[in-house]
Amino acid sequence: MDGEELYVETRLDADVADLWAATQEPDEHQRWDLRFTDIDYLPRPDESDPQRFEYATHVGFGVGVTGEGESTGETREGGVRTSALRFRSDDPKSLIAEGTGYWKYVPEDDGVRFLTGYNYRVRFGRVGRLFDRLVFRPLMVWATAWSFDRLRLWLEADVSPAASIRAAAAHAGARLGLVLVWLYAGLVPKLLGPHPEELTLAGAALPPGLGPEPAVLALGAAEVGLAGVLLVGWHRRWPLLLSAAATVAVVGAGVLARPDLLTHPLSPLPLGAAMLGLAAAGSATIEDLPRASRCITDRADSRLPWNSGAGAAETDHVGGEAA
Repeated sequence: MDGEELYVETRLDADVADLWAATQEPDEHQRWDLRFTDIDYLPRPDESDPQRFEYATHVGFGVGVTGEGESTGETREGGVRTSALRFRSDDPKSLIAEGTGYWKYVPEDDGVRFLTGYNYRVRFGRVGRLFDRLVFRPLMVWATAWSFDRLRLWLEADVSPAASIRAAAAHAGARLGLVLVWLYAGLVPKLLGPHPEELTLAGAALPPGLGPEPAVLALGAAEVGLAGVLLVGWHRRWPLLLSAAATVAVVGAGVLARPDLLTHPLSPLPLGAAMLGLAAAGSATIEDLPRASRCITDRADSRLPWNSGAGAAETDHVGGEAA
């Protein structure tokens, strides 16, 4: 296999049986896992055989990749369940040629420790390995962790996978909209200018004797900084509240300095109202957002007793008791 094993672990306040069903039944699994669009089990003549399956992942614009695999499952001492799998793809568009992995379900006093480890071999030689190391592998770790937290929201808070993806899309639209507005407002008419209208407005708002240009440049820098804060604090509500407060302050100061702006064709009031709406939408959806950062993505950070051969040992169970 290429590279180090990908590892993701999380804890869920859920029953092992419910978690098993949500991850082992294809119709349920494909609802929450970003990595798969369709999963279909193939007929299994003998219950002792591994469960064969086919999968597809659609990446948009009519492009997708397909593959197949087989999985087995078992229950060990203490109620620990394990599902091991092997997968492969003959699709020439697929970066992944073949791989192995496992899921483990560890009951705890107040929930379940759910974790996965997997690795794969890539196509396209050195170019494929470089792309995998720099782009694809980090993206797969993020997608796995994000999906695990999406699953957690579903089982713990009854936030369906469809609802959480809608919340994530709405939140991204609202936050990115605010980022673009603040970035444009800070750069174009202020830091890259300043525009004469900005200087006139600042001159009307400032006390006599103070030059408007330094104030305009400082405001522009603050607005660009606020755009950065909105991005860095993606899962935090306070940047949205700060954006709302800044919107009221900037629009209010402008209208107080130039009351004629209330009836101006390019009045800042409609834009200000829209920005307040975006901040409210972002704040309203933040509780239902899956967060990859809630998961452990380094085996060394796990509290579970691991040894260096744990990952390989789990995948050796393919071919045992069927899942």
